[in-house]
Amino acid sequence: MDFASILSSEISKKRKETPSTTTSSTPDAPPKKYLKRSELEAQRQAEYERKQLELTTQRAQRVTEKRAAEAAAAQRREETKEKQQRLAEERRKREEALRGSSEPSKKDDGDVDAGEEMTDAEAVAKLRELGHPARLFGESTVGRIKRCKRLVAAHEASLDPLDSPAPLISEEEMRLNPENVKKDPELVYRQLDAWFRLVVMEWRKALDERPLSVKESFQGKKAADAMLQAEEYMKPLFRHFKQKDLRPNVFEKVCEIVVEAQNRRYVKANDVYLKLSIGNAAWPIGVTMVGIHERSAREKLHENQKEGAAHIMSDEVTRKFLQSIKRCLSFCQTRWPPKDALQLMG
Repeated sequence: MDFASILSSEISKKRKETPSTTTSSTPDAPPKKYLKRSELEAQRQAEYERKQLELTTQRAQRVTEKRAAEAAAAQRREETKEKQQRLAEERRKREEALRGSSEPSKKDDGDVDAGEEMTDAEAVAKLRELGHPARLFGESTVGRIKRCKRLVAAHEASLDPLDSPAPLISEEEMRLNPENVKKDPELVYRQLDAWFRLVVMEWRKALDERPLSVKESFQGKKAADAMLQAEEYMKPLFRHFKQKDLRPNVFEKVCEIVVEAQNRRYVKANDVYLKLSIGNAAWPIGVTMVGIHERSAREKLHENQKEGAAHIMSDEVTRKFLQSIKRCLSFCQTRWPPKDALQLMG
């Protein structure tokens, strides 16, 4: 046999074996090589629906579990609350049994004694005036009166000192007597309060009487801002006047300033102000040594602090109202000018 006949016979054998093997191995139809877009979209839609069904099932299961847990927690809270109420009732009954019948009468007597200063009707009226509830649940008469006093004190502390009524003192009675600083400080406090209120009122009136062109100018606005700032800074000073708790050294120096200002000796008043604010210290900011050698009279640098004088750099509130007092002096020498021109401050 030649080569061509052998090759043709082998090819015919292979052709006969291929259909049998494919039929035995894959009885179904052969897979497609290409897919349509619609078939891909159908497969994607089926997968999406399957996932959404799983998510919906899981979500419903979680909601059911959460509701069951909330119901169980609510039931536990209700049981705990009932138990606490029951224990509290039992404790109250035991305490009442131990106290006996004599304790309530003593408590009532104590309530009457504690409420002698203010009656219940007055406390209720005051609470309604302040806009607070007149009665609270479980509140006794003494508790109501104490609450009323506490709210009244807080209300008075929050008020503007300048809005409170001024002392009924005439302008002649405002003149301070240096002897009364030690003898009758209450009168001096009322005189200081009335005099500084008079100065602030006159200052405000002088600014209001200016022409409109001056008010709208830069210097006019600056002067109005200085007055408002001084008025704001002096509020703690007016509270000290009302409570009569100004520090003794500051009180005495302020009285000296007012006495000199009322006598129109503004240079002397300024000297007292400087002594009050920075004292006699050579370096008021706190420098004690400017070299390696000790100088004479160095121990007098802190003499003012030993006396307890109010250093203008030590307390912010004190610094502010002392600065406002200086501004009041500057206004006073323009409102009530001295007869001697040498008494004008620079």
